[in-house]
Amino acid sequence: MKKPVIHAQDVSLTFQTNDGPVHALKDVNLAINRGEFVSFIGPSGCGKTTFLRCIAALETPTSGNLHVNSISAEEARKARSYGYVFQAPGLYPWRTIASNIRLPLEIMNYTKQAQKERVEKVLDLVDLKGFGKKYPWQLSGGMQQRASIARALSFDADILLMDEPFGALDEIVRDKLNEELLALWARTRKTIGFVTHSIPEAVYLSTKIVVMSPRPGRITDVIESPLPKDRPLSIRDTPEFLAVAQRVRAGLEAGHGT
Repeated sequence: MKKPVIHAQDVSLTFQTNDGPVHALKDVNLAINRGEFVSFIGPSGCGKTTFLRCIAALETPTSGNLHVNSISAEEARKARSYGYVFQAPGLYPWRTIASNIRLPLEIMNYTKQAQKERVEKVLDLVDLKGFGKKYPWQLSGGMQQRASIARALSFDADILLMDEPFGALDEIVRDKLNEELLALWARTRKTIGFVTHSIPEAVYLSTKIVVMSPRPGRITDVIESPLPKDRPLSIRDTPEFLAVAQRVRAGLEAGHGT
């Protein structure tokens, strides 16, 4: 049996604050296998982003075990095992789009030629070919977020962690980027962890949906999607889609009752 790419066992995290301890996560158990698209959904403050940050070794659990590629999250971070896409694009306005994407490659001391080749590859991958010489302010919000995704893909990590990357975009742009992200996932077969507040977005994108309760964040349901991997936007009107969405909604309501 293959080991999961991400494996959490009884992970808890308590923040110490001036107002007392804040219990962000409690006894989280989860296995994510290679190539899965896993969405985390729950109310604000439920620990979705905190758990994603634990996977990325940006936060350290208070107790429990968390392994990424069978090593500690900290070792996986040092091994460049993942790319991370934040809620805002976070592009430097004085650097061109190509230069922004190239930044992690510069830090990792890739050769100039390798940088050039990788930037060209990921620009094409996210449908921004020809925009490398533009500056962030010359691009729409959706295009800026695609550039942010390209930057996370530039060093070809196996895992892509995404923290509500489309949350600030309007519904039409969000739908288009959802389609593009599914196509990107189909081409690259990355393992994706995706935080969202949107039930339709979670159901449309995911092979597995993790429903979380209000703080302290616990997993109330893990839903294996029965939907086919080929998903036009129109699938959202099908009985199968609506049944999964209803289970997610029920999981969220049950979490509020615990």
